[in-house]
Amino acid sequence: MTSSIEFWITLGVFLLSAALIAFLSRLEKRPRTSLSPRLIPTTPAIIILGFIALLALVHLANLYGIHTGRR
Repeated sequence: MTSSIEFWITLGVFLLSAALIAFLSRLEKRPRTSLSPRLIPTTPAIIILGFIALLALVHLANLYGIHTGRR
């Protein structure tokens, strides 16, 4: 296993992106009170954060010793 700080940073990125995905998904589901557009478009942000979370999860698996790519 590699250094401990790399594990904690990757875990922090994964948890932060998962929390932001949950927050933006909740914001997306709420009924709108006005027709003015939001400052940050939530759907593209959810997709980008989902990709970041997936990369962090794969990196955590690689740190744990699971080979996820070609050998």
